[in-house]
Amino acid sequence: MSHQHNHDHGSSSENLRAAFFLNLGFTVLELIVGLWTNSVAILSDSVHDLGDSLSLGLSWLLERRAGRGSDRRYTYGYRRYSLLGALTSTIVLLAGSLFVLAEALPRLLQPEQPNASGMALFALVGIAVNGLAVLRVGGDHSINARVIAWHLLEDVLGWVAVLIVGLVLLVWDLPVLDPVLSILITAYILFNVLRNLRRTLAVFLQAAPEELELERVEGQILDLHHVLALHHTHLWSLDGVHHVLTAHIVVDDQTSGQQIIDLKCDLRDLTADLSLEHTTFEIEFEREECGMRPGLMEMTPAPGHGDVVA
Repeated sequence: MSHQHNHDHGSSSENLRAAFFLNLGFTVLELIVGLWTNSVAILSDSVHDLGDSLSLGLSWLLERRAGRGSDRRYTYGYRRYSLLGALTSTIVLLAGSLFVLAEALPRLLQPEQPNASGMALFALVGIAVNGLAVLRVGGDHSINARVIAWHLLEDVLGWVAVLIVGLVLLVWDLPVLDPVLSILITAYILFNVLRNLRRTLAVFLQAAPEELELERVEGQILDLHHVLALHHTHLWSLDGVHHVLTAHIVVDDQTSGQQIIDLKCDLRDLTADLSLEHTTFEIEFEREECGMRPGLMEMTPAPGHGDVVA
């Protein structure tokens, strides 16, 4: 019945592009410095950042495609391509984390002395570069951008930890801190990656958005004038940000044409307040037959209208 669109993919794509080039250049430098300082923490993070660069590049390309409008093949548009970028990034980060753990765990038993001063100095560079990348993508609201922003923020925190460990190693001979730090950073990243994976899969499987309770939305519709009952109600999300609502609305047989027009206006105002991207409502008279209308017990009646006949 109504369609609202937000054209924010342009800025999101530009932010992802900037983060991609920042991350790729830093990854090359990080690999060189990791070998120079003999730090498994820095080398481990370079593996993460290499995966990040690949996923950022893919996310950038998919985000650009996600900004395309609808056509006859993709009638809702291409927004779900953004989800594909988020899922790919998550898989890359999981694989990189497992590789890091395989490299760091043996060094717990046989720690090697890293270059502490080099670690500390390069940690400052890491904080600056990843912090700048977080600022570029942190304002976007798509799941794709949020996955990227979360990991970039984790990288900033990781580099703060590298800085602290580097300063500690300048004073005390505790080389085991290097692999311990690597494992802690990886464990923290894995925790957040798995949490984002759960959220991404929920959107892929068309779960109702967490911020919109279906029961509350149905209740608001049932409170509108002339609405007797609801059925065939579906609430899901295109990409975790832009949501879709469809429903069949049953009205009294005596409802006039003007009253239906008024009801549509009320529905339009309601869905605008809920920030829904696409809404489609089928208005049915009580006497109408609908192949999708369930039995009485499965119908959602308006308060005071429990005797609606299916």
